[in-house]
Amino acid sequence: MHDQEAILLIADSEKDSNMFYATGFLAPDPFVYLQKIDRKIIVVNDLEIDRAKSQSKTGEVLSLSQYEKIAVEQNKKPPKLIDTVIILLNEVNIKKLIVPENFSIKYADMLRKHGFQLEVKQEPFFSAREVKNEQEIGYMTKTLRMAEKALSKAINTIAKSSIKNGFLYSKSGKAITSESIKKMINVELVKNGCIAKHTIVSCHEQSCEPHNGGSGPLRANESIIFDIFPKDEETGYYADISRTIVKGKASLSLKSMYNAVLSAQNLVFRFARSGASGSNIHGNVINHFKSLGYTTGKTKGKMRGFFHGTGHGVGLDIHETPRISRSKYTLRTGNVVTVEPGLYYPGIGGVRLEDTIRITDDGCVNLTKYPKVLEV
Repeated sequence: MHDQEAILLIADSEKDSNMFYATGFLAPDPFVYLQKIDRKIIVVNDLEIDRAKSQSKTGEVLSLSQYEKIAVEQNKKPPKLIDTVIILLNEVNIKKLIVPENFSIKYADMLRKHGFQLEVKQEPFFSAREVKNEQEIGYMTKTLRMAEKALSKAINTIAKSSIKNGFLYSKSGKAITSESIKKMINVELVKNGCIAKHTIVSCHEQSCEPHNGGSGPLRANESIIFDIFPKDEETGYYADISRTIVKGKASLSLKSMYNAVLSAQNLVFRFARSGASGSNIHGNVINHFKSLGYTTGKTKGKMRGFFHGTGHGVGLDIHETPRISRSKYTLRTGNVVTVEPGLYYPGIGGVRLEDTIRITDDGCVNLTKYPKVLEV
């Protein structure tokens, strides 16, 4: 950047991870972040200004009301947030702005109308987000342990269940459902300071659809996929873990699928390192499944086989770059990515195993500790 160029964000940091990454300040209402070569500024309303001064990692915290007063003097009645931004930009002599892909078109049009040049930068907006430091690794590991704790409680409940007429029942005689297990997981996560959304507990044919959240009674002798991806309420960092279990006896076909997915995951662990191509690793997984006779395609209108990416970055968003998929990414030391191969065949069931790894110079470190056992 040159001295008349700046990064501009206008967003609430509760929803916008780039804003939270830049400021370290969590707020539910939109505020302004401006980054020049030598200055980092946020502009917040008077309600938040004292908290922002103590919690934000930016150098300057300015009051929105002081710019609103100037806007009123310029006959902007009532002053809008973008009016105050324009006053600030003129005050610090900015001509060109770098904004993210999700920047408001309304704001962009107004800024261009006032003579500012805008450059839209694609994700990752802050490239440093791809490489996690030790503090970030610690945050994600903590979230992961909470996810594992909730997963353990759910799987233990299923392991202790009884089987009647092909379905699972608790000790009290109540049918165990996807909904009841998801509630158990989510409550456990909330107890441990995490926010849980869209938890997956899918069984039987539902497990063949990777993002099917699951519903209804859980079946014996059928695959049950858990996919848990909570966010730590305090730090904002996510974790991601998936396991597949069967209460009772898995079919030979399902056992073979499970072993194929497990070996595919181990294949990724061997190849993942700094400098490795994510697309090449993904291709190796595809070829591995093909070599074992697992084909991918659509049959009777339904997808079957392996039809999603092998992994994705995790951090302040559940899905970040880099990715281990058809997309072209080169892994780097400090990347934190999932490894989640899966196989899905209607009539048999689905299998997915997901761990989270940290990329190193000469390999990877698995941050996930929860064991992988098919039959419980």
